[in-house]
Amino acid sequence: MVLAASAGTAEAGVRHEWVAAVPTTWNAVPNGHDALAHDGEGMIEPARSVFPTVVYRRYTRDWRRPLRNAPRASVDHDKIPGPLLRAREGDRLRVHFKNLDTLFKRPHSMHFHGVGYRPGSDGVYLPGFPEKGGDVKPGQTFTYRLHAGPDSAGVWPYHDHSRSMHESLNGGMYGALSILGRSERAPDREFVSVFAPVGEFQGVNARAFVGNTPIYRARVGDRVQWDVLAIGSEHHTFHVHGHRWRNRGVPEDTRTLGPAESFRVKWREDAPGTWLYHCHVEEHMAKGMIGLYRVSKR
Repeated sequence: MVLAASAGTAEAGVRHEWVAAVPTTWNAVPNGHDALAHDGEGMIEPARSVFPTVVYRRYTRDWRRPLRNAPRASVDHDKIPGPLLRAREGDRLRVHFKNLDTLFKRPHSMHFHGVGYRPGSDGVYLPGFPEKGGDVKPGQTFTYRLHAGPDSAGVWPYHDHSRSMHESLNGGMYGALSILGRSERAPDREFVSVFAPVGEFQGVNARAFVGNTPIYRARVGDRVQWDVLAIGSEHHTFHVHGHRWRNRGVPEDTRTLGPAESFRVKWREDAPGTWLYHCHVEEHMAKGMIGLYRVSKR
């Protein structure tokens, strides 16, 4: 299959992405149920799982029309995390950001890990150093100028780093930046998995419990890449049943990551069936950090 292209435009090594901070109502447990709980103990009331928030949303040029943050082939729900931004070593990125927060009317920003930039594109609020990119007020816009250097290949988080950072991260205002090496082949399937608390639960992409968390899908023969990130103040472990990958040549099936850490793992899919993926911190798994990975035969 052909990997779905980013909505961003590319010209002479410059990639343009259009992103906005937009209000939404989010439900961390839309089916209202913890499918793995004992009978009678798995019902989740909407009062515990539904909340208003502000998220990153992908747009067409000049914020004319909203788009999905990731292709349907990659994930079965939208809005959290923010757009999967793709680039290749050597690319320059222009991320055009607009603050459309009409809900809380807070300033917001975008701060990127793993790429080069000048202080004006850091996206951080620093008292006494009033860089506009770290304090984009409602209705305002800012363009972040980034460079994917020779040490940028991999998967990196981006997130709000304005004065509203704490509330924004709790509300799901984060995303992934995926950068290929100069001659690296793109995967057939790319799955973004952000491990982070969501309200009273532990979630993947701000959803909790099997049936609500992302259902990732692949076919035998696909080259699969998982982009795994952690947001918040806790450590997590990433584990996929029935699968292994290599880390510096050593096989593994579980890897730990801490706050703002990220990694990617790859394999050629050869195991049809329905598998679990989850955090192996057992308390986190019990609070919802678990989901399904479905592999079909060709």
